[in-house]
Amino acid sequence: MTDKLVNARGGLHNRLTRRIRLEPFTLSECERFAKARGIAATRRQILEYYMAMGGVPYYWNYMEKGRSPAQNLEAMFFAADGELRDEYNHLYASLFKKPQRHIAIVTALGRKKAGMVRRELLAATELADNGAFSTALSELVECGFVRRYRMPGKMSHDAVYQLIDNFTLFHFRFLADLGAGESGSWVAVQDTPRANVWRGLAFERVCLEHIAQIKRALGISGIETHQYAWRSSPGRGADGAQIDLLIERADDAANICEIKYSSVEYELTKEEHRKILNRRERFVAEGAFRGAAYITLVTSCGVVRNEYLNDVQSVVTLDDLFAD
Repeated sequence: MTDKLVNARGGLHNRLTRRIRLEPFTLSECERFAKARGIAATRRQILEYYMAMGGVPYYWNYMEKGRSPAQNLEAMFFAADGELRDEYNHLYASLFKKPQRHIAIVTALGRKKAGMVRRELLAATELADNGAFSTALSELVECGFVRRYRMPGKMSHDAVYQLIDNFTLFHFRFLADLGAGESGSWVAVQDTPRANVWRGLAFERVCLEHIAQIKRALGISGIETHQYAWRSSPGRGADGAQIDLLIERADDAANICEIKYSSVEYELTKEEHRKILNRRERFVAEGAFRGAAYITLVTSCGVVRNEYLNDVQSVVTLDDLFAD
């Protein structure tokens, strides 16, 4: 659609009446959609669905009343005859005429949480550095599978590409190894360390899709911001540091967002507190930004109040992410 219509040449040039960008549902919209279909679910359960499926209404339409999230996910994705068991193969083939490049790119990005720059992607995929590769990258960004961001002071060729599509991540973690016609069990793996690691990663992606809600909770909706991830390498006796979400603001401030998934209230420990302070110190010392740096906790179940929260300026909760 982008190539044939939006950027069309010749007779179709400039013939569009209006562009409508169809975004995935937000958490709040998914909650209302589930309620309209008579599906009873807590917000934590809505989050569980969202981390697996994203905000695609087509996927949510397969949920059945009277089933827990574990039962619904197992029936939809893990059963040999599940409606979405082979969705990954159908998805990219239906969107892209020649999806091999797209699949190679998302597969490579699925192995690296922080994302990759173009040259790293080329090395990982072993694809040719040409216009077809650039087109595939652009299409994945345009379709919302991948986000592209650039840290201040970096050149355009240093832009980072990061896989953020919830369903694709879920597929790589739990479905990719299942053979054709082979069934699996979400009920059996949902409480394993493997699933908990996935939840931590998936919750980060959900937060990246709800920047507007995070900004609203921080009271900075009206302030121009630039969102990106930041990282530095170890050196000169200092540990390496990585910030998964940094919100740089036009009012000479930045929020260093620490995103923590937990099934209970999150308790900031002495060791994690040390790591967070190190990230802030490294960012202030090495980053291009020179304003005030505020530590913000984004949690799925709130926080336990203790002495280590003194350095945390704000807390964003799951309820905040459900704001309209």
